[in-house]
This record gives sequence, C-alpha cells and structure tokens, in this order.
Amino acid sequence: SGIATYSQAGAQFGFNLLWTVLLTYPLMVGIQVVSARIGRVSGHGLATNLRRHYPRWLLYGTVVLLLVANTINIAADLTAMGAAVNLLVGGPTHAYTVGLGVFSLALQVFVPYRGYVRVLKWLTLALFAYVGVIFAVQIPWTTVALRTVLPHGSWSAGYITTVVAVFGTTISPYLFFWQASQEVEELHAKKGQQALTKMPSQGPANLSRIRLDTS
Repeated sequence: SGIATYSQAGAQFGFNLLWTVLLTYPLMVGIQVVSARIGRVSGHGLATNLRRHYPRWLLYGTVVLLLVANTINIAADLTAMGAAVNLLVGGPTHAYTVGLGVFSLALQVFVPYRGYVRVLKWLTLALFAYVGVIFAVQIPWTTVALRTVLPHGSWSAGYITTVVAVFGTTISPYLFFWQASQEVEELHAKKGQQALTKMPSQGPANLSRIRLDTS
C-alpha cells in the first residue's frame, strides 16, 4: 500500500510532496522504536499490554479500530500486488488479487515462522531497486532539495487527500502492533532470550539492534 500510495503521489504531484518525508520519517521511526521496546521489554504485544494496564473499553475500542485499519490496509496491499502483476503480464487484476491473498494466507498458516521469516528478510533486498532508480534516471537534485524544504502545495481535494494517504500509509496503526509482536516472536524463537523485565542484562544489545533496525 505504501509503494502504491507513494507512486500515485509522485505521478500526480511530482516533487511537491517531498516535504512530507521530513515529518513522516522521524515520526515513523520514533513510534516503531517505542513499539519494539514495549514488546522486547515486556515480552508481550501491544494488545496484551493494553489489557493488562488499561480499561477493557479502551482495549476493545483499539482492537476494533485496528481491525478496520488492517482490513483496509490489507485490501490496499493485495490490490497493489494484483495491479503489479497485471502490469507485468496482463490479465485480470481482481483474479490476481484474490489469488495472491489466498497464497499469502496459506503461507502464514502452513509455513513455520522461523523458515518463513528468513525468506521474507531476504526478499526485502528487492527494495534496493529504489536505489537503482536514482542511477537509472536523471533527477533534478536542485528541485528535489527545494521541494523538500520549501513545500509547494495547494488546497485542492486531491492534494489534501494524497497528503493524508501518505501519512496514513507511513504511520499506520498495524505497524505499531506488528513491530511489538515481531519482537515477541523473535524472543520466543531464539533460545536463551527473555523479556528485559526478567533479564535486563540483555538490554544493551537488543535495544541497540532495535534502534538500528527501525531507523
């Protein structure tokens, strides 16, 4: 969903939304660091921590909002994947979307976590294609710098909607829960690792790793 949103933002407004990076990046890193630390220190995800420390109405309200946000995000992710396949080979986008959804669900259900996460980590190398684009096309760096620090926006509905979409897909609720849960999964997957409340001596190494990983 992020890739699709950023691509549409660039296609519609060129460099005029680059200023959002100055806000979205530090906010995203800050929130991800906090979420990861909560998971690693407590040994529990955000939902469990909400249940243990806050009223039930807050927990249920948050989970319902998360469910709605996750459903929308997953739909956007799968639609973008289906559209990408359509661009590569042609054919029915909706069928690709449904097929990829079923395939992804089957992998999560039937493939053990340890093996699955290794493959996913290697697949992230595909993101270096963004770096390759810099060397493959001519980029007006002066314009890039100016549009990053000197916003050139408008009050049109399309522009405002795209700004909201950029912030929403970058600082998305499911990422907070996912980051904390990922730390808990890694905690259980590695022998000798415990929550930092039980074994504070593991703190320096893990907190440094979290800082590097999320930034």
